[in-house]
Amino acid sequence: MRGNSAAGKSTVAKLLRERVGRGVALIEQDYLRRTVLREHDRPGLPNIGLIDAVIRYSLDAGYHVVADGIFGSARYESMLRRLAADHVGLTAHYYFDIPLAETQRRHLTKPSVTVDAEQLRKWYQLRDVLSYVEESMVTAAETAEEIVSRMLKEVDFCDPPIASKLEREMHIE
Repeated sequence: MRGNSAAGKSTVAKLLRERVGRGVALIEQDYLRRTVLREHDRPGLPNIGLIDAVIRYSLDAGYHVVADGIFGSARYESMLRRLAADHVGLTAHYYFDIPLAETQRRHLTKPSVTVDAEQLRKWYQLRDVLSYVEESMVTAAETAEEIVSRMLKEVDFCDPPIASKLEREMHIE
């Protein structure tokens, strides 16, 4: 899931994971970049490699992966392209194509507003789509529930390999 700040990606990602249940790894660009590494989003910094490694590890361990972030094409497209090429399963790309005014409105509904509307405007990239794949567009007209329902229809989240192992471990304890 890609798109501008405050487009609703994290809300949808968490709701999707909640609906699917165990066996889904939620990989958040903001968490890995800002919290784990305390980096700014600049070219060539280690966060891109860390995100790539965490996604690959999670897939190799048998999880479905939901990656959530701005993932601006100028910095992240080559990593995303390699991940998609190397992944043997289905890779779905969703771009949150939300107008600036709506992202600014949504941002104000967050529990802690850390940047103002002007900063969001400076960061905003109009239709920053990837060049190697046609991304499914998410629009402002769709609710989070509608987006999740659509994703569940379009992507097979059934039976991740790790799920049966996790269920067995729950019954052992």
